[in-house]
Amino acid sequence: MALLPQAVTAAGSSTPPRAATAKKLQPSTLARPVGARRADRGDDRLVISVLIAGDLFALVLAFAIAVLVRQNLTGFAPAPDLAESVVRSSAAIAAAWMLAILVCGGTHPRLVAAGPEIYRNVLIGSLVAVGLVGATLFLTDIALSRPFFVVLFLVGPGLLLLVRVIARRAVNLARTRGRLRSQVLVVGSIGHVRGIVRTLTRETWLGYDVVGAIAPLSDERRDQEAGVPILGDESELLDLVRHQSPDIVLFTAGSSASAEEFRRVAWELEGLDVGVIVVPAISEISGDRIRMRPVAGLPLVHMDLPRARKALRRGKRLFDIATSALLLLLLAPVFAAVALSVRLTDGGVVIFRQQRVGRAGEPFEFLKFRSMVVDAEAMRAELEQLARDRGNDVLFKMSDDPRITRVGKVLRRYSLDELPQLWNVLRGDMSLVGPRPALPQEVTGYDGDAHRRLAVRPGITGLWQVSGRSDLSWEDTVRLDLFYVDNWSFAQDLLILARTARAVLASRGAY
Repeated sequence: MALLPQAVTAAGSSTPPRAATAKKLQPSTLARPVGARRADRGDDRLVISVLIAGDLFALVLAFAIAVLVRQNLTGFAPAPDLAESVVRSSAAIAAAWMLAILVCGGTHPRLVAAGPEIYRNVLIGSLVAVGLVGATLFLTDIALSRPFFVVLFLVGPGLLLLVRVIARRAVNLARTRGRLRSQVLVVGSIGHVRGIVRTLTRETWLGYDVVGAIAPLSDERRDQEAGVPILGDESELLDLVRHQSPDIVLFTAGSSASAEEFRRVAWELEGLDVGVIVVPAISEISGDRIRMRPVAGLPLVHMDLPRARKALRRGKRLFDIATSALLLLLLAPVFAAVALSVRLTDGGVVIFRQQRVGRAGEPFEFLKFRSMVVDAEAMRAELEQLARDRGNDVLFKMSDDPRITRVGKVLRRYSLDELPQLWNVLRGDMSLVGPRPALPQEVTGYDGDAHRRLAVRPGITGLWQVSGRSDLSWEDTVRLDLFYVDNWSFAQDLLILARTARAVLASRGAY
């Protein structure tokens, strides 16, 4: 399954007149301006060329590091003919390595932005290269320093992965700035089109611009409901593709009457040089919960059940206890310094205590270093009517809250006020990673889906923390928390903890 990015409506975003969607299409209305179509394959070739150039540079650097380490390795005499043997074998080794990476998909342009899959392909390609080079050296009895060989294949994969990390950031940045993008025509029912458009609008880094949709003609208000102009129905699909010249046609669930009809449409699209993406009627599902298994021509999608119960297992709890206890010991000096700073600010209490709602709706005493004036809660009622963060009608947060003290601003910027929650984690009220801990009045405003957030322990950090913090709308906060609950994994927890450090240092959305 693919979840896609920012949907941009066609120029003018107004609804095309009914005549424009008839069989006789007017190119001036629907066709893209000359030269406006993105050279999709040209962009792919550019990404591949950059990756290959980066890989060659990485391998040259790896060879140089391996030679340097071997010549200065303690306990080994310098190899007098090492440089000569490296020069003789370097081209063959590099060629075998590059070939293995290419065959294993390590330069696939459409995997660069995704991350994990292309990283895995590079590692698999590197292992294949180790086997090829090692077998060749053994069978041909070529003399090559063993320490050099080991260092080369330890350093090389790391540099190759670094090339992908840099390429991923560069591609995502280019896409968010309007480059390396594909124009997409969405086919499906209004409800499914709306969901795809919403996802594409949110995830700009995927590089897709929705130029329009093809949907049933049953509702005159369908343009407003879909979020993009409806250019026609499925009977006009091929004519619309010829005139609109999209890079990709994206089929959502229910977009064709039958599998045979879809197959015939795909035959026609093959001759039009257009890419095809098929999105099932499921969303917010992590990749490790899905397995594609083609059986008898049917692409069966096997999906694991949600993982809220797995997030309550002993392994996660033991990790929380060990880590929180260790951090409480290591950060004791920081606790003392922050406590002293808060106390000296106005002589008030150091620890702010508040009722929050934990797992299964159980209340608990939530701890933070006080970052506001002593009577902050009494001032809240009059401030609630003044400002809220963008689009958030459930959570009360102000980017310029006058109740925050001078020391409190520093504590909030770097999330130092959250440190006492390590004690909440140690005693079992919270977890290191989980949904945002909710206030009782917030829970009373929950709809049915939002209650799912209470299926696991709340966390000091979570997807909401590393994805924008207070800048998030309520809808996005719930969406991220539900994604975490349903798709929990220990590896995801570790990744969130790693990303939390970057989010805290950047202080984005911290107020």
